[in-house]
Amino acid sequence: MGDPEPESEQIRLKCIRRDGFFTVPPEDRLGQCRSVKEFEKLNRIGEGTYGIVYRARDTQTDEIVALKKVRMDKEKDGIPISSLREITLLLRLRHPNIVELKEVVVGNHLESIFLVMGYCEQDLASLLENMQTPFSEAQVKCIILQVLKGLQYLHKNFIIHRDLKVSNLLMTDKGCVKTADFGLARAYGVPVKPMTPKVVTLWYRAPELLLGTATQTTSIDMWAVGCILAELLAHKPLLPGSSEIHQIDLIVQLLGTPNENIWPGFSKLPLVSQYSLRKQPYNNLKHKFPWLSEAGLRLLNFLFMYDPKKRATAGDCLESSYFKEKPLRKCPHLGPHLPAKALGGGKSLEAAKTGCCGCAQEANAWESGRLRSWGSTGEGKPSRALPQGEQLLLCPQPVSLSSCPPSLIIGTSGQPQALPPMPGLRARASAASPEAERRSSRALSVELPDGQTQSRKHWG
Repeated sequence: MGDPEPESEQIRLKCIRRDGFFTVPPEDRLGQCRSVKEFEKLNRIGEGTYGIVYRARDTQTDEIVALKKVRMDKEKDGIPISSLREITLLLRLRHPNIVELKEVVVGNHLESIFLVMGYCEQDLASLLENMQTPFSEAQVKCIILQVLKGLQYLHKNFIIHRDLKVSNLLMTDKGCVKTADFGLARAYGVPVKPMTPKVVTLWYRAPELLLGTATQTTSIDMWAVGCILAELLAHKPLLPGSSEIHQIDLIVQLLGTPNENIWPGFSKLPLVSQYSLRKQPYNNLKHKFPWLSEAGLRLLNFLFMYDPKKRATAGDCLESSYFKEKPLRKCPHLGPHLPAKALGGGKSLEAAKTGCCGCAQEANAWESGRLRSWGSTGEGKPSRALPQGEQLLLCPQPVSLSSCPPSLIIGTSGQPQALPPMPGLRARASAASPEAERRSSRALSVELPDGQTQSRKHWG
């Protein structure tokens, strides 16, 4: 799909050492870049800040990628500076929670430039609009933790994203979240140089930007993270302002009126004199989220500090007790429930504790050693790998037997048997005895809601 590339035309460039022009030989037209013709455009999937995005297939490797065409509207002096920044930044960034720029490919014309990026199935904004049920708090924690890890990596590399919002967060079908769209991102140094204040989509814009600050720090990204966290928890945007004046008013209604005591230097901001802020002395976050724990409210308040110097950093947030309390984080999966995970041939049971997006699955099925293998310690940690030829199949998510039919399967012969659906909260597998181990049988205990157990034996 997509428009076919027109026939090649001669490229003539001006000579630097002598007068006149010269024609670029056909073999040198693309420089060291591959041709976009090596990619099959499948469909158009969206539009970023500075370009159109296609889903495409690399005909050399059969890999599905995202192909972002650099927008060259009315450009007479080459590639737009925003695209150059994005390319330069992404080529040196490598992190599981940052979208990957694989290469730059070109078409027949100088203005045909495409960025080849790792493909993600959804962006968070369209996902939120189309989900039948919103993300659970456990899934929200997993999403935000991944955003924070990517952001911590960016900030350690002296990069401010400057356009964080749910539509710029991509998610794979395995629940891995990646920050994308670096068209407004900037590298910064010390001392911080002035930057354009009108960045970040209005709903996620920090108060210092709205009030015309000349310097921007990583704190503007952290304010946006607070807006994203609140939006995921409330299932709707937290501060949906229709104008800059309305946006400031919504912030004041939520957090109270700022002053010099809580925000030193507030009165000297360039645009403060242009606004007449309402007198509102109360912080209403607790009224907005009455069901949220104290740790959760503490985290939100830390992210919504008026004073940018006191605002939480990504590292601060990653250490928050909110992510260590129940409900524990849990990977969201987009597609249908993934098939059972087979472990064996020397693989440790520890591998089953990792979710598909790479975050630890600290959930009920693994709590207090309730799921154990042969040779496990008393704390539920495996002391050795599973025996050769043995298979332990588990859901990649914490299991509930009633909602995960043939998900907990135990066997040794390569033909494991599936348990029928049963009511229960947690499941554990343990060797009944040394004799049972010799018989290659395992006893499955299902812990029922009232604390009683029900056992069955299954032979591979």
